Amino acid sequence: MWSWEAFFSFLHNPRMLQGAWTTVWLTTVSMALALPLAVLVALGRASRFVPVRLFTGFYVWLMRGTPLLVQLVIIYTGLPQLGLRLGVITSALTGLVLNEAAYLSEIVRAGVLSVPRGQSEAARALGMPPWRVFRVVVGPQALRVMVPPLGNSFNGLLKTTTLVSVISVEELLRRTQFAVQTNFRVLEGLTVAALYYLAMTTVWGLIQRWIEARVGRGHQSTPTARRTKSAALPALEMETR
Repeated sequence: MWSWEAFFSFLHNPRMLQGAWTTVWLTTVSMALALPLAVLVALGRASRFVPVRLFTGFYVWLMRGTPLLVQLVIIYTGLPQLGLRLGVITSALTGLVLNEAAYLSEIVRAGVLSVPRGQSEAARALGMPPWRVFRVVVGPQALRVMVPPLGNSFNGLLKTTTLVSVISVEELLRRTQFAVQTNFRVLEGLTVAALYYLAMTTVWGLIQRWIEARVGRGHQSTPTARRTKSAALPALEMETR
């Protein structure tokens, strides 16, 4: 039968709270490291050099085509057989970053491709250098497209971190497994873990909504806005000269 006493004991269990914190920082660090790698991979897939395109394409194909669980086990138990031994946390971060970067690279690539080519060509015709074209014209528009799927990826990564428990990382799920061994109240313990995950994803959902509002501020598609952009074009041309 359900035990409220066990439920509330799990709810305030310091070990489970520590596990929740481990989940949060593991997700944040993995995302922070995966995003720059994803940008490099996306640029590589758009490179004019065939070897670079082939290598980055193979990387994305491999990481997206094999389960993260298998990748983690290979990194943690397989690499030592080749003479490369990584710690538990390092193995977890390596697996999460390499896997997540493959998915994020497609988001970045899709965001950049969503900007009409004519806009960057028009900016270059005005004399803008490539870095300024990306910063002023392509980047802001691509970012509006990328923010929602990037936020969803962070949300998913919060829950994907449960897989690192198989290589002994003491995140929330593994701490829960340890906690339920004291009284064998599995249902109550897993229910509390689910509530923790729900709380974390809910908080992130609010943060993501705020970020989307900030990024989308000032973005309008009304005729008035288009006339304003047209009126600002001569000033932009004068600035680039």
